[in-house]
Amino acid sequence: MQAQPTSVSAAPDSDSHLQRKVIHIDCDCFFAAVEMRENPALRDIPLAIGGDADRRGVIATCNYPARRFGVRSAMATAQAKKLCPPLMLLPGRMALYRDVSRQLMAILQQYAQQLEQVSVDEAYLEIDPQSNATDIAETIRERVRHELGITVSAGIAPNKFLAKIASDWNKPDGQWVIRPQQVDDFVAQLPLKKIPGIGPAMEKKLALHKLFTCADIRRWPLTELVRTFGRTGAMLYERARGIDHRQLNLERERKSVSVECTFATDLAAESHCLAQLPGLWQRWLERVERSGWNSSALAPFVKVKFADFTQTTLADSHEQATAEGFERLLKLALQREQKAVRLLGIGGRLPDIDRKQLTLF
Repeated sequence: MQAQPTSVSAAPDSDSHLQRKVIHIDCDCFFAAVEMRENPALRDIPLAIGGDADRRGVIATCNYPARRFGVRSAMATAQAKKLCPPLMLLPGRMALYRDVSRQLMAILQQYAQQLEQVSVDEAYLEIDPQSNATDIAETIRERVRHELGITVSAGIAPNKFLAKIASDWNKPDGQWVIRPQQVDDFVAQLPLKKIPGIGPAMEKKLALHKLFTCADIRRWPLTELVRTFGRTGAMLYERARGIDHRQLNLERERKSVSVECTFATDLAAESHCLAQLPGLWQRWLERVERSGWNSSALAPFVKVKFADFTQTTLADSHEQATAEGFERLLKLALQREQKAVRLLGIGGRLPDIDRKQLTLF
C-alpha cells in the first residue's frame, strides 16, 4: 500500500528553517476544459481535441467522460473512436488556448517569488518559505475557477519532483501536500513509473533487474546504478531519496525547431520515406527562418514512428542540417526496424545544449 501524502484538509504549514516550498499547478484536461467553458453543453458528453481519424490523427487531450471509456492523450483517434463511439472530436483552437494560458500565468505570477512555465497548462511556483503554501494553492485554484472557468490541480512539496507527483494525486480539481517529514516514507513506496522521465521502455529495463519502487532503488549503490543505467541511474539514486536540487528555470529558451507529418497510408519502403524528405525539408527551413536561427548552426535529428506505434529517433551533433544530412540520418534510422512507417519528422537542435545526448550512434 502506498504511503499517502497529506490531503488538502491538513493543518497549515509549520515547517521551520525556511524550508523550500514549491507548488506545481497543472490544468485539468486543459484544451477540453476551455471548449467546455465556451460551450457548457459539452460538459457531460465524451469530448476530445485532436486530429481526424481519416488523417491518422491523434488525441491531444480529452475530458473525463471520455477517459472513462479508456480514451487517453496521444492515442490514435481511430482507436479512441473504437473505444468510445459517441466521442465528439474537435480540431482545437490554439489561439484561444494560448490566450487562456496567458491569463492563467498572470494569476500565478501574483503568488510566485519565481515562476517556471512548463507548457501552456502547467507551471511551477517557488513561494515565500514563510508563507502558507496550502492556502496559496487553494486561493489560486479558486481564482482560476471563477476568473477563467476551468479547474487546476496543485501539488505542494519541498522540490519540483515531489510537487509534480503531488499535483497528480488528487486530480481533478484537487491538491496534495507532501511535507518534509513525510518525504522518506512516501517516496520509498513510490512506483518508479511515477517518476518523470521514466517511460515504458525504461520501466521494462528496470523490471528486468527487479526494480519496481524507490525502495528497490535504494538497495543499489550509486556506482552500480550509473554503470547499469547511465545518467538515468544517477537521477534515480536521488529521486528514490526524494532529492531534487533543480531550481526553477526562469527562461523558456527554445531548444529545437522541428516538423513532422503523419501519413494517411503507411509508407512501406525506404524509397517512399525518402521521397517525403524534400517537402519536410522546405517546411523545416521556413520554420527555422521564422525562429531567427541559422540552419547551419543546428544539429539535425530525425524521428520515425512505425505502423505499430513504436518509434525511434536519431541525431548526430557532427552531421550538418542539410537535405543530404537528413537523408543520411533517415536511412540509418530506418535500418533499425523493418516496418512500415506512419510518421516522419526532422528537426534541429542547438548543439551546445547537450552534445553528448545528441550523438546517438
